[in-house]
Amino acid sequence: MKKLFLLLSLLLPLALSARVVLPTFYSDNMILQQNSQVTVTGEATANSNVVVTPSWLSSPVQVKADAHGSFTATFSTPAAGGPYTLTFDDGAPVTFQNVLIGEVWLCSGQSNMEMPIAGWGRVKDYEKEIAAADYPDIRLFQVEKRQAFRPIDGVTAMGGGWLLCAPENVPEFSACAYFFARRLWKELKVPVGVINSSWGGTPAESWVSAEWLADVPGYEQQMADLAAVGYTDKGVRALYDRDRAVWEAAVATADRGMEILNATDANPTYVELPKKFETWLGNFDGVVWFTRTIDVPADWAGNELTLNLGAIDDEDITYWNGVNVGSTASWSVKRSYTIPAALVHAGTNTITIRACDNSGDGGFAGQPSDMTVTRDAQHSLSLAGKWRYAVSMNASDLPPVPVTPGSSHYPSNLYNAMIWPFRDFPIQGVIWYQGCSNVGRSGQYEPLFQALIRNWRELFRRPDMPFYFVQIANYLQHLDLQPESGWASIREAQARAQRLPNVGMACIIDIGEANDIHPKNKQEVGSRLAALALHRTYGKVKTTCSAPVYEGYTIEGSNVRVRFAMPSGSEPFLADKNLSGFSIQDADGKWHVAQARTDGATVVVSCPDVAAPVHVRYGWADNPTCTLRTRSGFPVAPFRTDWVPVLEY
Repeated sequence: MKKLFLLLSLLLPLALSARVVLPTFYSDNMILQQNSQVTVTGEATANSNVVVTPSWLSSPVQVKADAHGSFTATFSTPAAGGPYTLTFDDGAPVTFQNVLIGEVWLCSGQSNMEMPIAGWGRVKDYEKEIAAADYPDIRLFQVEKRQAFRPIDGVTAMGGGWLLCAPENVPEFSACAYFFARRLWKELKVPVGVINSSWGGTPAESWVSAEWLADVPGYEQQMADLAAVGYTDKGVRALYDRDRAVWEAAVATADRGMEILNATDANPTYVELPKKFETWLGNFDGVVWFTRTIDVPADWAGNELTLNLGAIDDEDITYWNGVNVGSTASWSVKRSYTIPAALVHAGTNTITIRACDNSGDGGFAGQPSDMTVTRDAQHSLSLAGKWRYAVSMNASDLPPVPVTPGSSHYPSNLYNAMIWPFRDFPIQGVIWYQGCSNVGRSGQYEPLFQALIRNWRELFRRPDMPFYFVQIANYLQHLDLQPESGWASIREAQARAQRLPNVGMACIIDIGEANDIHPKNKQEVGSRLAALALHRTYGKVKTTCSAPVYEGYTIEGSNVRVRFAMPSGSEPFLADKNLSGFSIQDADGKWHVAQARTDGATVVVSCPDVAAPVHVRYGWADNPTCTLRTRSGFPVAPFRTDWVPVLEY
């Protein structure tokens, strides 16, 4: 009996204490922002005294947990240094080892920020980059993808928390974030931490809080409806069902694709599949119908077949001899449909596909080998090649398709789950790379993007927090003249965010790739973002971080002289008598490819066919060739004189 009493007396203190639970961004190898106040909320034993001991402080911080075990502690950080330890003790101590103090940046956006060094990204020289990525004073934190209709606490991290920058940890980490951190570390000589919280293919509205989004044009009613249902799962899905029914009715009325294909056409149009819409339809979202016939062998008749089409972005409905045999509403899923035996007859059979692209890239995204009709493993016919097609309707002619509540595109979902949890974790600033998923909505993107910046600054309680972003790269078919360019328009909408204080733009109009929306030269992207931070945040006045910026113009006879501002961190142009990328507008409103040359700090633009010029544009195309740059290689950002900018530096 005495032994039992002794055992219970030894176990009782353990039963009355609980191991402290903290957010995942408190872990071994973590990094904290230097010279800051850190507020951390955790869970401990109810009503316990929690002792927080940062080894860099001369005395610990003591706080009391409430009746539910929640506690909040605040402590300061010194100048950059380490390694240190950080202990939380409610009777069962938890100690984090190898803690550094330095510079912490939040990195976010869509796929070009998410793009890993290896993995699906495979940046330029990725194998060499991985082998050389041994920087123990750089720390990496990868946020796993998550969504929520309302703000939630806590994130899940790849590897369980902060990781050392080492060859085994960088392959699946953001290339942009890594190359940004690497340059900062090399030039600042202090520890650097980067938090990658990004999600490919996502629009800006997914990253903005409901309260801020409510004031963005086009979102007022939706956000009011969501507030009215309390952001509950049931309420949100009921709103979606209502809106989807209205949208489908509108589409059914407008979609005449099958009728167009079935009509006699003296000049039918054809395309070689598989092919994405953007490669031959330009920046197109909407519905395209496709049809072709195949000659089915006699011994296949009456057999069940399998129809394979590869991935179709975003949705498809597929018909065999006029009968619906399948549909899929996911851009990344390879289509494979069973053709019932009763529908298969010898000779001519017709396949018809309705493909709907709601945003971004669209169309047939697979390989020719993905497109087949098969009877069995030994018998197959290729479907790659010439298909007749008809554009049924453009998405711009319809209301926007309602976003599925479970989608990463849903308004505020990613802010709630992937940004909000960091609100009390001090950061120096933000780097951002996003915009492709908002192409086609540039008028809305301007206030939306600026709302995002102000929203995040409010969240982190820093009105002038540094925010540096990447202007989306050149992409798609190269055209010397493209007055109606959705990609140029979104770049302009991005650039206008520089009206806000302490916002900087890294222009990469010179390193995009026509056939790859994910340019491989992420080293240069990270370096240009780091240059902005070095010059504007860290006061490295000799660091060049940008090119001159369009300021104004004057018309001098048949010439247009373009003037440029020289913001801090910029440098003069390289002299060039034969610049590319300029277009000029005549008195009738027609645009022409222009000749251009530098003339000191200005550029003179002209065209032999334009005697009385009105306006000039530069880099105004999806994929322009832009050669106006500085001696350090910083490209001048696209601009147009038919919009008068308000520049603030």
